[in-house]
Amino acid sequence: MTKTKVLLCGGGNAIHVLTSIVGSKDDYEVSILSTFPGEAKRLGDAIPEEGIKCLNDLGDDVYGKPVKVSDDPAEVVPSADIVIFALPSFTHGFYLAALAPHLKPGVILGAMPGEGGFDLTARHFLGDEFVRGCDLFALETLPWACRILEYGKTVEDLGTKKEIDVVIIPKEGDTVEEVAGTLQNMIGRLPMLQPAANFLAVTMMNINSVWHPTISYGFYRSNPVPADGFDEPPLFYQGADEYTGEKLDKVSNEVLELKGVLEKRYPSLDLKDCHHVSEWMLRSYGDDIGDKSSIYKMLITNKGYRGLTHPMIEKEIDGKKKYFPNYKYRYFTEDIPCGLIVTRGIAEMAGVATPHMDDVIMWCQEVMGKEYLKDGKLAGKDLGETRAPQHYGFTDLNTFMNVNRYI
Repeated sequence: MTKTKVLLCGGGNAIHVLTSIVGSKDDYEVSILSTFPGEAKRLGDAIPEEGIKCLNDLGDDVYGKPVKVSDDPAEVVPSADIVIFALPSFTHGFYLAALAPHLKPGVILGAMPGEGGFDLTARHFLGDEFVRGCDLFALETLPWACRILEYGKTVEDLGTKKEIDVVIIPKEGDTVEEVAGTLQNMIGRLPMLQPAANFLAVTMMNINSVWHPTISYGFYRSNPVPADGFDEPPLFYQGADEYTGEKLDKVSNEVLELKGVLEKRYPSLDLKDCHHVSEWMLRSYGDDIGDKSSIYKMLITNKGYRGLTHPMIEKEIDGKKKYFPNYKYRYFTEDIPCGLIVTRGIAEMAGVATPHMDDVIMWCQEVMGKEYLKDGKLAGKDLGETRAPQHYGFTDLNTFMNVNRYI
């Protein structure tokens, strides 16, 4: 039997789950690529003979083992039929540049999740001709809430989402349904992958870009960091308050306002897959949510979010462990420049005001030591680190929509 060769790029939580699930299937052969210094060797050395164990919330635990873990693209990329990025979005460009000389034509290439503007980045590094000749995809979010329990050995699936959107641009001769079926077979029966209309809808429906920065903003607004740190890592979702729920609603409404403006200006544009965050929550977690009366209540009663904490840096002070915010975590370094800033850039071209989004961005860029927004415009000195349309030279909405084939 000829096995489908799957290359997983990264080394974190999602790579552990994917290795377990995909590697447990007889018709797939999994390899892992990590270019982070030392990570490939560390991960390869840690994986036991039986493979990585995934504590599966849907049933029996599963084990999967890669045939190779490498830091050399030339060693694992050329044979890959499917390439999946499950790593921070700000590294996508580095990986695309490293993979470009080795990718075979017609490959299925995508990201879990794609974050904002994955298609823009792929075209920038691979060229439009190559992208048109492959099956390009992106998931709106990860299929699971997950965390590593023991590196290279055990990962826990805290909650598998029920349904998520996947955007696919198939190459000539393939169909969206065929590619979606291939991806569904690979990850299993859940979550159900629902094909989205286009990459723009998934970019604007980037739940992480709204969720993580806004929840962080809301928490630290009412919980200033003590000079000697927190005694324990504060809960992320279960630590949210009603103000945070309301702010999430307002930021999401600004995204929906942008959606309405674009649909009115371009009647053929299909953005039906861009939803309010509350609708996304209900679609993704369903009955895992104990109280569905408000965003705030959904956050604190979703069993898939139980126990998850704010990203922290641990320090020892006077013999005691203390915890300080980690503003270099992906909730900031990924979800702002590769997420919320992308949507903000589209809004700027469309002339849609986003005061609540701006509140979140301004606070985040301050704690990150970055400058994206300046004087109400995406003109900060660090814009080149983002995936904003403006970074790729787009300042005119019509040009942006046409060049990227959104209309």
